Amino acid sequence: MFELKWLWQNLKGDRARYILALSLSVVGSSLTIVNPYIGQRIVDTFIAGDNAMQNLTDERGLLIMLCLGMIGFSLLRTGLAYLTTMQYERSSQNMLYRIRIYLYNKIQGQDMQYYDHNRTGDLMTKMTGDLDMVRHSMAWIIKMIIESLTIFIAAVIYFFTIDAELTLWLLILSPPIFIVAYIFAKRVRPMYIDLRERLSQLNTTTQENIAGNRVIKAFAREEYEIEKFADKNINYSKANKKAALVWLDYFPFLESFAQGFNVILMLAGGLFVMNGRITFGEYAAFSSLIWAVSNPMRNIGIIINDIQRFFASLSKIVDIYYAKPYIVNEHNPVEKRRFEGRIEFDHVSFKYDNGKVLDDISFKIESGETIAIMGSTGSGKTSLINLIPRFYDVSEGRVLVDGIDVRKLELDELRGNIGIATQDVLLFSDTIDGNIAFGDPDLPEEDTIEYARLAAAHDFIIKMPEGYDTIVGERGVGLSGGQKQRIALARALAVHRPILILDDTTSAVDLETEEHIQKSLRELDYPCTKIIIAQRVSTTAEADRILILDNGRLIEEGTHAELLAKRGYYYDVFMLQNEGIGRKVTTHGKE
Repeated sequence: MFELKWLWQNLKGDRARYILALSLSVVGSSLTIVNPYIGQRIVDTFIAGDNAMQNLTDERGLLIMLCLGMIGFSLLRTGLAYLTTMQYERSSQNMLYRIRIYLYNKIQGQDMQYYDHNRTGDLMTKMTGDLDMVRHSMAWIIKMIIESLTIFIAAVIYFFTIDAELTLWLLILSPPIFIVAYIFAKRVRPMYIDLRERLSQLNTTTQENIAGNRVIKAFAREEYEIEKFADKNINYSKANKKAALVWLDYFPFLESFAQGFNVILMLAGGLFVMNGRITFGEYAAFSSLIWAVSNPMRNIGIIINDIQRFFASLSKIVDIYYAKPYIVNEHNPVEKRRFEGRIEFDHVSFKYDNGKVLDDISFKIESGETIAIMGSTGSGKTSLINLIPRFYDVSEGRVLVDGIDVRKLELDELRGNIGIATQDVLLFSDTIDGNIAFGDPDLPEEDTIEYARLAAAHDFIIKMPEGYDTIVGERGVGLSGGQKQRIALARALAVHRPILILDDTTSAVDLETEEHIQKSLRELDYPCTKIIIAQRVSTTAEADRILILDNGRLIEEGTHAELLAKRGYYYDVFMLQNEGIGRKVTTHGKE
């Protein structure tokens, strides 16, 4: 019942059309008994009756009317079938459109934790194949159920009006058919759930292969990836065949029972005709309508098959439909204001999947300060800055912006005051101009060029085939790592936010370019608090303060000179990065 309630809920706006389609299905299916009834009248009156020859002469007008009636009702049923199908299609397509929009918005509204635990390929399967299965169920499976049931009931009622005993003889096969169908449904449902999971794995493998194509080629792992895809494909194929072949275990029983209706009709019906219990015309009516009893029984397997697919797909869609983010963006209207850019971490701890990533971190950043964050890989640097725009929430303590706990700020307001260049650079399949102006689509062209200059990107952009109108591929394919980083930096600068977070955005550029970028950041024409994650001392040296993280704890804090004097982690990194330079200077001095 939940599935039907869910479908009804999402039919809002097309319920009247769908009810009309259901009504037309019932009416059109009920009319199937009209032509057999007319056929019965023709046979008994003009073919097999006692006065058949005389009636052909005396009642010719009636014969013509009956024949025209058969033609008319056939055309009427055809027209109703077309109109019914159109109503089903329109209502199901409109429902599909609304659900897809709703699910897309749901996915957009999820927090980072949701994406950490859901595979991209699985989400794509839900948004495409699973949704189409739901639409198919609405437009065809329910239609088939309604029409099969209506035809069956109409035929049985009509048969009872002719001869109840013969009808009961025919219906004696119904219970075993339903028993076989129930056993089949019980056996096949878990198979379709497994099949759905294997399809998701296949799509995930495909998506990862396409997204990571450069890495695969770089490591010459094409053969391995082909084998991995083939393995997933074989698993999906086997599950598909297993689910399909299980139908063959039950098909002979259902088909035999369905054909049994004809056998019973020939034996019992023929006996009744010879005994004069029913007329030849009535037998002809039974014969012409026996499909209305046998076909619904024969279709039970197909219907159950598709219903199980529907349940498997719907359960996956519902996962998204009712998913609730831990960090909610209510999109409440708030007065737009520009933050001053003061940030404070107050005894902050953060756990991810029960593993502690940050432990009791406290520091303050004043408005306009430039803070550099360093630390070994896995020390928690990116996790730390992800707490500021609330990509994740703290486990303990508080993160404050302008003295307000970020959990009390509307996400649109908070993130609307933060510009970010992430460690994993993503450029959209758009022009370079479109990528830079992503945060502000109304950005004038001259401003786009200016921010590209600040990010040291202008020189290589103008050398490209179409300059700023050059289309970059998905994830920036066609650009070097340093070029992508500079475009991402220009995108972050272009939004003029009072808080600027740069996560290792100069790691792939040369020292000369890095110096140009550092100069641009120092000379920004708008007030801005800058938080820079970097591994190069050349990047952090001119920061107002430098924070050193190690295993999720803040172990050092101070200026470049202060940290060198402490001779701790920062000093070791400085000496390591400058060792070669120092050796050259010493050697030159000896000369």
